[in-house]
Amino acid sequence: MARRLRFIGTGSGDTGCPALHEDLDTGEIIVHGPPLTDPEDIAQLQHLADGEVPIVIPREVLVDWRPKAMTREATIIDMDAFNRLFENFKHTAWRLETRSRYASDEAADTYAQFKAIGHVTWDMESWFCTTIRTQTTAGKTVGRVRVVDDPPTQGQRYLMVNAERNAALGEDIRNLWREDAEQLRLGNEDFWIFDSRLVALLNFDDGDDLVNVELITEPAVVLRYSMVRDAAMHYATPHEEFVAQLTAKE
Repeated sequence: MARRLRFIGTGSGDTGCPALHEDLDTGEIIVHGPPLTDPEDIAQLQHLADGEVPIVIPREVLVDWRPKAMTREATIIDMDAFNRLFENFKHTAWRLETRSRYASDEAADTYAQFKAIGHVTWDMESWFCTTIRTQTTAGKTVGRVRVVDDPPTQGQRYLMVNAERNAALGEDIRNLWREDAEQLRLGNEDFWIFDSRLVALLNFDDGDDLVNVELITEPAVVLRYSMVRDAAMHYATPHEEFVAQLTAKE
């Protein structure tokens, strides 16, 4: 079975070489770059086994992109601190939604309304609505890409109805089929990224309940999430167009 690899980074601009990748299952790091070919150079290497190929990696690539530790100590923030991120960001707030269901949605009165009649009357004066509307009115950008199963789950259909509220608040809502997200190696992490400088990683348990929110500020790690965002935005379909395609398909 082929490895599931995620691009970490490169120091060579458009050429993309040398670069580092991470095996999502084993944590191993895959390095590629120009081979070391001079026999006199190779003769100086120790412990070079048959089948191994020495390559040349600029020091700055390893300094900037190598994993800093086997495990990172998570910084967990409470919900009040998480909510303040929406009130205090300067330019952009963006989310990748990757789950097939969210237990918190199913506990909401609006979910019961959706199941009963297929549409929802939203409270447009809630804290979230007021906050997002204030930020977009001020010229800031808020958006998200929702990964959708084929066929969509009931929870995802609820979020498609929810998108009408999001769009009314000024959000840029797009959808991406899960198969396409997997081909793009976007991963399954569910997160918000604010001002391209900090990430709020949403951690869920097996019952699809939100366990905690992890704040990530390490520049190299935040950059990786930024690259996921850019790829998702590039390939995702605007919400109204996606729903029209889904309706025609059904």
